Amino acid sequence: MKRKFVLAAFFVSVLFLFSFVLTAQALPPAQLPQFATPTPGADGRIIYIVQDGDSCLRIQLLTGVPVEQLRVLNKLDESCTIQPGMQLVIGIGAGSSTDNPTPGPTPTEISAEPSPTPFPGNATVCILLYDDVNGDSLRQDAEVIIADGAVSLTGVSGQFSEARATIAGLDPTCFEDVPEGGYNLSAAAPEGYYPTTQQTYRLDVLAGSEYYVDFGAQKADNIIANPGDPGTEGGSSMLGILGGILLLLGVGLGVYSWSIFGRKPPMQQPPRPPSIVR
Repeated sequence: MKRKFVLAAFFVSVLFLFSFVLTAQALPPAQLPQFATPTPGADGRIIYIVQDGDSCLRIQLLTGVPVEQLRVLNKLDESCTIQPGMQLVIGIGAGSSTDNPTPGPTPTEISAEPSPTPFPGNATVCILLYDDVNGDSLRQDAEVIIADGAVSLTGVSGQFSEARATIAGLDPTCFEDVPEGGYNLSAAAPEGYYPTTQQTYRLDVLAGSEYYVDFGAQKADNIIANPGDPGTEGGSSMLGILGGILLLLGVGLGVYSWSIFGRKPPMQQPPRPPSIVR
């Protein structure tokens, strides 16, 4: 009986020891505290502040950053010596969006005063070639348009170009829908006319405006000579009379010399009268 009790006690002791060993093996290994990766700073660096009892190996286990990388990023010695309070760079990330906000669109300032609207449409240019009867270079109401002449309107940049023949009457030749810009205007009278004004003109045309330009010309048989010129009719008559008197005086002196000296007087060359210009 005593022997059975000893065997039972021994068996219970063995079971207790076996269960203790199994329990000891089943315990999980000690774990390090969880580490939350800090937010990158404005420059993008991720900083870890060294705590008491930290080593490079412990920081590697906490952050997952290898010891060699810690040494390179922070320029540590071969022993990876660190001290509490040190700020270690454990990575590079994107900068904080709150520190460097993305610039937005620049607002456009709207003027309170409205811009003036340009005058729409084109211009009208009228050219008149008139018969300047009195030759004063100014058109009178009675001076009509010269027929069979020509007027033209040409843009300096090629935006418009047109030429037309003049028609007898009182109405000028008008060019419609002329674009804005600089233009050269010209007029040409038919054969038998001479210009009394300049025959070309430079004009700057603005949209929505009307322009009237006059060019004058005079018939050749209507040209009035200046009474003070030596070629006028009155001056020619006086010169003719004086020439006749001189001729008679020359003939008289010749006859007188012949009768006195009894020989042929030297030949006298009468003065040539001036040309008469009509």
